[in-house]
Amino acid sequence: MLIQILTQHPESIGTILRSTPAWVWGLLAGLVALGSTQLRDRTASLLRVSIMPVGMTGFSLYGTLSAFGGSPLLPQLLAALAAAAALGSASVAFRPVDARYDPATRSYALRGSAVPLLLILAIFLVKYAVGVELAMAPHMAQDGPFVLTVAALYGAFSGVFVGRAARLWRLALRAPVPAAAAA
Repeated sequence: MLIQILTQHPESIGTILRSTPAWVWGLLAGLVALGSTQLRDRTASLLRVSIMPVGMTGFSLYGTLSAFGGSPLLPQLLAALAAAAALGSASVAFRPVDARYDPATRSYALRGSAVPLLLILAIFLVKYAVGVELAMAPHMAQDGPFVLTVAALYGAFSGVFVGRAARLWRLALRAPVPAAAAA
């Protein structure tokens, strides 16, 4: 419905944006700032590379539950988990990691990438679009295909974040133990 309204009545974009609560724009600014930190080369600890996937998975689950909490949850969660598992597993198995792990400092040297920022923006845009869609057509929260598609999208985004983190964790697990720590 949202896409149909925007394509047939593009003048409604202004109304939709003006009706958006101010805190949503603050959240977007914070998410852009978070994603922007991923654009440049940097070093990070194991804890730090684990925070983003946990946070984005939580944001995705929150998006699913807040939008469709009144719907039967099992199919939504299964679709999200299946998509997350599929993408996360594929990400771990088939894509090399562009990082180095230093066991002496227990930190990673990470190359900058736009992918985390794009994923963060995609999750935000899906959450925003679903919120607008449900505000205009609340009955969509009971539409099975719509619910499962959105849940699967959230799960897929989370799977990519978790897959990237798993590749980094695997680097740390395979790293040789420094001589000082072994003694």
